[in-house]
Amino acid sequence: MVTPDGMPLVWLARVFGYSEVKRTYGPDLMLALCDLGQQKGYKHFFYGGTPETCEKLESVFKGKFPQIKIAGHYSPPFRELTEEENNEIIEKISIIQPDILWVGLGSPKQDFWMNKNCGKLRVPVMVGVGAAFDFLSGFKRQAPLWMQRCGLEWFFRLCSEPKRLWKRYLIGNTKFMYLLIKGIFKKERISLS
Repeated sequence: MVTPDGMPLVWLARVFGYSEVKRTYGPDLMLALCDLGQQKGYKHFFYGGTPETCEKLESVFKGKFPQIKIAGHYSPPFRELTEEENNEIIEKISIIQPDILWVGLGSPKQDFWMNKNCGKLRVPVMVGVGAAFDFLSGFKRQAPLWMQRCGLEWFFRLCSEPKRLWKRYLIGNTKFMYLLIKGIFKKERISLS
């Protein structure tokens, strides 16, 4: 599951006629499903982040949700996994059989990983939540609510981690806008003929 995590995506969806689309913020979704999961007996698995982040996240969640079932976590190295490494973690996750696989690799890396592996994993739900592991474990600060609502969370994050995020936001977002505009014009030309 990939959700509209940022306000610009919500606005874009509304421009294209999807007026009911609302922001589904990764950290909020995690908290809600982990709370609900206590009653339902859901098992959770965390894929992403650093080992320290995942351990802290588990500790925070066990304190907040006493009946939570955390089946495990895996922090991949900060490089592309070899096919053998990827198959090993897919097998491990499939053996554990979590009900919800939380993927916190950041976008677009998590989206590519989920797309590549969704047919291999035996899990009912896989959710990409970006930096939610870092935010909920307390390792990184979240943007103030007013910035989130105004669609400026990206700017807050860019200012917080410029060396790590400048390419994503300045180059990646520019490329996205170019492709979006190109797609809009292409669609209009097709619809006019």
